[in-house]
Amino acid sequence: MADLQQKDWTKQRDEDNNSVVLDVRTQQEVDEGIIPNSLHIDIYRGQDFIDEIQKLDKTKSYYVYCRSGNRSGQACAIMNQLGFNNAYNLVGGFNEWTGKTAH
Repeated sequence: MADLQQKDWTKQRDEDNNSVVLDVRTQQEVDEGIIPNSLHIDIYRGQDFIDEIQKLDKTKSYYVYCRSGNRSGQACAIMNQLGFNNAYNLVGGFNEWTGKTAH
């Protein structure tokens, strides 16, 4: 797992042709805006979150974010425990995101 500032997270994601952007916020938060083309799996779903994560392709790189960077850091740690080697946490999360968003 790596904690990356937005500039590095975005650059690395853009250069990675095997990447998935993962939003781990609640549905209410997602309804307020999302980074385009994000996969949404709410970390607060507990075991359901783990079950959904385990269905993902472990060979891909995951660029993970939440509102502030705390939950996404936890998600990256869980993913590492489940055998994902490439999980990158967006420091500052969606609160500090300055890139494009979708609704």
